[in-house]
Amino acid sequence: MHILRILALACTAALASGCGKDNAANQLPPLAIRGVDASFIPDIQAKGVTPFNDQGQRENMLATLKKAGVNAIRVRVWHSPADGVSGLPEVKAFADDIRSHGMKVWLTVHYADSWADPGKQPTPAAWAGLPFETLKDSVYQYTRQLMIALRPDIIQIGNEINGGLLWPQGRYDQPAQMKALLQQGILGARSTASNAQIMLHYAGYEGAPEFLNSLRDLDYDLIGISYYPNWHGRNLDDLDRGLRRLATDFGKPIILAETSYPFTFEWGDQTNNVIGTPAQILDEYPPTPQGQLDFLLRIRQIVANVPGGMGMCYWGAEWIAYKGPNATPDGSTWENQALWNLGHRALPAMKAFAE
Repeated sequence: MHILRILALACTAALASGCGKDNAANQLPPLAIRGVDASFIPDIQAKGVTPFNDQGQRENMLATLKKAGVNAIRVRVWHSPADGVSGLPEVKAFADDIRSHGMKVWLTVHYADSWADPGKQPTPAAWAGLPFETLKDSVYQYTRQLMIALRPDIIQIGNEINGGLLWPQGRYDQPAQMKALLQQGILGARSTASNAQIMLHYAGYEGAPEFLNSLRDLDYDLIGISYYPNWHGRNLDDLDRGLRRLATDFGKPIILAETSYPFTFEWGDQTNNVIGTPAQILDEYPPTPQGQLDFLLRIRQIVANVPGGMGMCYWGAEWIAYKGPNATPDGSTWENQALWNLGHRALPAMKAFAE
């Protein structure tokens, strides 16, 4: 049995015995995976920016996260990005750095040259116009290449694949072809005899049961779910029920693969932020450092209490305004949701990842 599965079962057993009823930062319910997506760290380092830890000392971001209790770093890989950011060479060096800090590598394969999400799943330019059989082989070979080069502990076959992947051939309105492409990604990952856990990732909990049911015979290990109040509902009890339904229906470990929350509605550069109004967040958690921490503590409690709840991951943890205060339009749209404040000092929310 893979170590992650063992840890997930241990968490469930601990919860059954009463562990984790107090969600105070010094008495947290156990989670096997306590991750953050920190894909911009290599670019931040390349720009010469070193943020501060909670003591006000400059510190490598991975070191700060590790000390806080983070044990997995989620990192995206793009096929052929125009500027090299999140391309294979950068991600290879970053994966080695993650391991050197004693953390797991969680790879998110976008199968695109840039962002892939529910609203867009563009085919890489190198694969444009390929016959479908050739496209399937490309997915297989590319995934195998990534596995060999990066040796991830977790690998996602696509990112937020509600609408499929590799549009138009693998779009949701071509369900047989979508499934075939996912299958090739899975086969490519399995072909290396790695112990990596394979994840399918869906944005939101509504619609996830029907989507995953259509893929029930695929050979994957983990269910990843995104949850952002602005897009996926402003009721955490509904999130709880949604995750429990997935655990019951599919019997696989559940990881909340993406979430985030603002610590302020202010900004550190001239690029508009994605979240900036009360209507986009939860009434019970204000946009303050304490509100951000309390939200994450509640999320951790929800996931840990789900049967098979295995972990959580914070998205955009590192995406501070590192290009300077005048950066527009390509600055950070997420600076007020990072785990470092506008002065680049580590925030109390990191306490939510303690072991």
